[in-house]
Amino acid sequence: MEYRIDVLIDEKTLAEKVEELGKRIEKDYGNADEVILVGLLRGSTVFLSDLARHINLDARFDFMVVSSYGNSMDSSRDVQIKKDLEEEIRDRHIIIVEDIIDTGYTLERVKEFLELREPASLKICTLLDKPDRREVEVPVDYVGFTIPDVFVIGYGIDYAQKHRNLPYVGKVIPLD
Repeated sequence: MEYRIDVLIDEKTLAEKVEELGKRIEKDYGNADEVILVGLLRGSTVFLSDLARHINLDARFDFMVVSSYGNSMDSSRDVQIKKDLEEEIRDRHIIIVEDIIDTGYTLERVKEFLELREPASLKICTLLDKPDRREVEVPVDYVGFTIPDVFVIGYGIDYAQKHRNLPYVGKVIPLD
């Protein structure tokens, strides 16, 4: 497929929003000894790294590999957990850090999976939210941007493993 990439959210706007989210999390968890930021690999890595720099608390990182896309532009709705957490999360404050929430299936599955481990709290932070695509309602505590139903890449988000390193969020425009 041939396509072009149009800027949807520029670098400056991303940086400002990520700082705002980090400060909100810091305020909400100011009395906690620590928080564990659980990144859903691979898309959340850039966002999680930048977000953590704006949270002035003891923040541990852990990661899960969860997939429902493969190399497609559409979710398969078949959520697979390919890598589990290494940290014990019972009685600890957990924030799932996600790049984008689309249908909700992936996040619903991850949330259910982690809640079985009885964390002290479990919240969700996403950079991008696409409510028009939602098929499963998942409560999200921290949302960076609500976007329309367009296919996006950049700032950690890929299309067939390409374009993760773009410093902005771009909209894919098919040329076919």
